[in-house]
Amino acid sequence: MLSKLPFSCDYLEGCHPAILERLSNTNYQSCDGYGYDPFTLAARDKILQACQAEDGEVFLLSGGTQANLIVISGLLRSYEGVLAPSTGHINAHEGGAIENGGHKVIGLPQTLGKVKAEDVENYLLNWNNDANHDHMVKPGMLYISQPTEYGTLYSLAELQHLSYICRQYSIRLYCDGARLAYSLASRNNDVSLADLARYCDVFYIGGTKCGALCGEAVVIREKNLIPHFFTIIKQHGGILAKGRLLGIQFDELFTDDLYLRIGSSALDYAEIITECLKDNHYQLLFETPTNQIFVIMENHQLQKLGEYVSYSYWELYDDEHTVIRLATSWATRAADVQQLCTLLEELQNS
Repeated sequence: MLSKLPFSCDYLEGCHPAILERLSNTNYQSCDGYGYDPFTLAARDKILQACQAEDGEVFLLSGGTQANLIVISGLLRSYEGVLAPSTGHINAHEGGAIENGGHKVIGLPQTLGKVKAEDVENYLLNWNNDANHDHMVKPGMLYISQPTEYGTLYSLAELQHLSYICRQYSIRLYCDGARLAYSLASRNNDVSLADLARYCDVFYIGGTKCGALCGEAVVIREKNLIPHFFTIIKQHGGILAKGRLLGIQFDELFTDDLYLRIGSSALDYAEIITECLKDNHYQLLFETPTNQIFVIMENHQLQKLGEYVSYSYWELYDDEHTVIRLATSWATRAADVQQLCTLLEELQNS
């Protein structure tokens, strides 16, 4: 058990109490495996309905890295690579999982974690016009995330523009939704689940960071877009024999709009922490509309803060400052937020 205030990431706790109760109540119910249990079938129907994607498919996978690797492997040919913001999770924080699967990640310029449609189009146009492109990795898809690695959001207009460019150049658009619940709960967000299903070829609905014990729900816009996808998942170790574990969780998350509501408190607490930082004259790297807060701390302050608070190292800012991330979650408690704010105030005034 962590003895420090838990703000290093958004998957420190177990799962939402409603999920835990449902798992317990169904514990002795015998079910078919590999996603053919009634809970998984019900979850798939609810997710497709929420996404307004009746012609689509849903697959429940064990984790986010598995989802990214398996979707990308399923969509791309052997000679193709994936375009992504240079700060994108698959490029920066997945240990080379995509490259290990045989596909190059092609980093593009980014602004606060987002890639611009113009930069995507310029890359695709330059590749097409390069006389040597037969000797080069062919871009076969674009990877984005909502929210981004920096907690920022693509607007609906930005998503539509990216989708248009991808379709013009016949590449796939894939969205990583590891923290999607915090995007959907943000007052700055205008992208719905239905929008993601309409403009992306594939996206996933994150569970691990959004109230589930584990698991992600991959949504494919149209059936058989990735032939034999179940087999591909199994080849990569992303399927659970006890598929009920994932099915029960997502069935509960998509009952009474729980998934749409579960991120709200995290955003409220993130806003309180952000205001505390500003009131006490800390320098933010930038402001985000979701549950991740990036603050530039003096190095001598970090040692003291680290005695009481669990935070994430992000990057060096200069010789005397470091960027850290504080993250709230669906399970963040008011008392911990208040204690963190008190510590931040004391630290700045000491």
